[in-house]
Amino acid sequence: SGRRGGWWWVFLHVWVLFVLLSVSLAEEVKLNYKPATKPVRLFTEEELQRYDGSEEGQPIYMAIKGVVFDVSKGKEFYGKDASYNALVGKDSTRAVAKMSLNPADLTSDTTGLTEEQLQSLDSVFEGTYKAKYPIVGYTAARLLNADGSPNKDFRPEDQPRFQTRDEF
Repeated sequence: SGRRGGWWWVFLHVWVLFVLLSVSLAEEVKLNYKPATKPVRLFTEEELQRYDGSEEGQPIYMAIKGVVFDVSKGKEFYGKDASYNALVGKDSTRAVAKMSLNPADLTSDTTGLTEEQLQSLDSVFEGTYKAKYPIVGYTAARLLNADGSPNKDFRPEDQPRFQTRDEF
């Protein structure tokens, strides 16, 4: 019976060692996690216009609901002379909601959109843009007053149709 006890101790020591090793490896994995390499930035309308797909080698950016996406990997749709090029280099929230390329709709203004159009906007924002393209920043109009001062009244959670999880 002394011999059986010996095996039990060996088993227990191996098991404890295994658990300790697992925990330390898990900690190491956590420490090796790297955050996104590009910091998120704030874009003015003028800055956003520079990323309209007209310059070869420049990224292509497009904003929806004040969130700026890098749509460069969809170059065949958004690049120079491509079918949706009108949407890039600006906040095209209204155009996306209405599924329109009309120049009058190439704006962030959602005034007067129908409930159906707003639902379509949310669906495309979540299902297409957030699912496919990295977020690189936000439009200044979302956070600043026309004179460039901070909009003290801006609170994301108070924005119509805004959910905090939209941001991340």
